[in-house]
Amino acid sequence: MDIDRIRAAKARLDGHARVTPLLSSPFLDEIAGRRVLVKPECLQVTGSFKFRGAWSALSALEPAARSKGVIAFSSGNHAQGVAHAARLHEVPSVIVMPADAPKLKIDNTRALGAEVVLYDRATEDRDAIGAELAEERGLTLVKPFDEPEVIAGQGACGLEIAEQARALGIEEADLLVCCGGGGFTSGIALACEADAPGLRVRPVEPEGFDDVTRSLEAGTPQRNAALSGGLCDAIVTPEPGKLTFPIMQRLCGPGVVVSEAEALAAMREAFLRLKLVAEPGGAVALAAALYHSDQIAGDAVIVTISGGNVDPEIFAQALAARSSAG
Repeated sequence: MDIDRIRAAKARLDGHARVTPLLSSPFLDEIAGRRVLVKPECLQVTGSFKFRGAWSALSALEPAARSKGVIAFSSGNHAQGVAHAARLHEVPSVIVMPADAPKLKIDNTRALGAEVVLYDRATEDRDAIGAELAEERGLTLVKPFDEPEVIAGQGACGLEIAEQARALGIEEADLLVCCGGGGFTSGIALACEADAPGLRVRPVEPEGFDDVTRSLEAGTPQRNAALSGGLCDAIVTPEPGKLTFPIMQRLCGPGVVVSEAEALAAMREAFLRLKLVAEPGGAVALAAALYHSDQIAGDAVIVTISGGNVDPEIFAQALAARSSAG
């Protein structure tokens, strides 16, 4: 991984991915006790940053391989990103999804033209299912985070943040990133290393699924005890990626861990103050900025809202949450 690959991915994304803005609200600033700038990837194509990595990966494939189709494993956001990128490239896609994934994400993935194969997390091996389908049909696997071109695509978001922060006169700040396997976090960290070295990237995770935070503390990869469950499905992974962890270990500051109640409260604030719809996993970075301000340095903080694909019932729960948490 290097900055040249990220710049090449950004060039391929031009005209396909949206350049999302940096948003602010005096109400959020008051809660956080500092200036809060929000990068709303919930406004990205397919409702999350995952489209960036999916398009980057598919557009980098050799045409002969791409024409046979692609396969991916995902609980929803990567699924939709790959499905839409495949449809735009006019190639088949198969997405292996857990049966307990949010219904909205399953329905949207099908609506984007993918063949969805559901499996039981507790009793079935998704890797075995995917390997059999890939071999039978000659499909190329597009990994959700531990794939160079996927990381490069997510890094394009970091290049945008660096440019936008510089335009606002922000040279130094913590940059909080919603983190699962680390593709988004490591891509942004690589981009900032090159274009905004004063921005310190920090992963944010939900309680019970804080493998990256614990791994950074320990200096070696740590696994989560649970492999599923909780509201933050979009960023639930067993452990950091083999490609992503060394990047995060070299470039990232300490992780921040938030509660589900804080994620729900942050979703409510994002809607009330910025008119944004965030999903729980997509709101954890904002939750860290608002409710863990003692762990953050500087007069300004930049946060990502990584996705907004939330079932209506969960969103209603968030709107009913307290306006502040902790």
